Amino acid sequence: MENSSREFMFVLHGLNETTTNRHIYFAFGLLVYIMTLFINLSLILIVILDKTLREPMYLFICNLFMNGICGASAFYPKILADLLTDSHIVSYTACLIQIYFIFCYAMSEFSCLTVMAYDRYVAICKPLEYLCIMTHQKVVKLLAFSWLFSLLQTSIGVGLTVRMPLCGNDIEKLYCSNWEVVKLFCSDMSIMDIYGDFLILSHVSQITFIIVSYIHIIRASLQTKTGRTKFMQTCLPHLISLTYFTFSLLFDVMYARHSKSQGPQALHNIMGMEFLVVPPLLNPVIYGMKLTQMRHQFVKMYITKIKAVRQG
Repeated sequence: MENSSREFMFVLHGLNETTTNRHIYFAFGLLVYIMTLFINLSLILIVILDKTLREPMYLFICNLFMNGICGASAFYPKILADLLTDSHIVSYTACLIQIYFIFCYAMSEFSCLTVMAYDRYVAICKPLEYLCIMTHQKVVKLLAFSWLFSLLQTSIGVGLTVRMPLCGNDIEKLYCSNWEVVKLFCSDMSIMDIYGDFLILSHVSQITFIIVSYIHIIRASLQTKTGRTKFMQTCLPHLISLTYFTFSLLFDVMYARHSKSQGPQALHNIMGMEFLVVPPLLNPVIYGMKLTQMRHQFVKMYITKIKAVRQG
């Protein structure tokens, strides 16, 4: 079977059991997507417009919000369109594009969280040296690393997928997933297994770095009341984001690789979309709640707009 972007079409089977209440699911999905975009974009604008928030920590958080928008936008438009139609097909090219952006979102999330862990380590464990270490050039380099490393990982993974011939077109998911396409390969998948091991090693290394960083952070935080307060305000949201994203992505990978195709489709759907739906909405909420300055600016911005509307 040739991988022709003109003729080859994938069939998505994730919505096969969702025959009723599709308009309700569509309305709910659209509402969640709009909320995700609204909250993330609002907080990004606050960081950009407020000069007092142009610190490394807020720039890294802003980077996390931007990645959340990319991940949500790679998922929602297609699933919302499918909820309004009975034919759930996607072209080869469109499928690869969705795979690329979802893949990149997952890789970037880990890179962003790793960079943020380093920033918190320097801020809490080396407070007197923070400004000297986290210079403007250093921040730019870390932001560039978080994206370029993720783009490289994604490009290699999708590049390997494109090279392989396919012997099927059925995807048992709501969206195009790289692993679901890999399972359709006609030839030996050993190269993908090797690359998968590389990605696992990469993520384990990043998580190990974060854990070691937080061991030092917790030790330093327990020594003073100010340190404990700073930990609760700036580090706790980071730990929540990391823990939730890691486990939701791990559940999706483990379920996709080791579950039987006869398993409940609803469970498969939940496992498959959780890391795409919850973190982009959860991250701005928990950071907006815990970071007082960001929360105050958010409330101030919309109170000002509401007053302007009333006066107009």
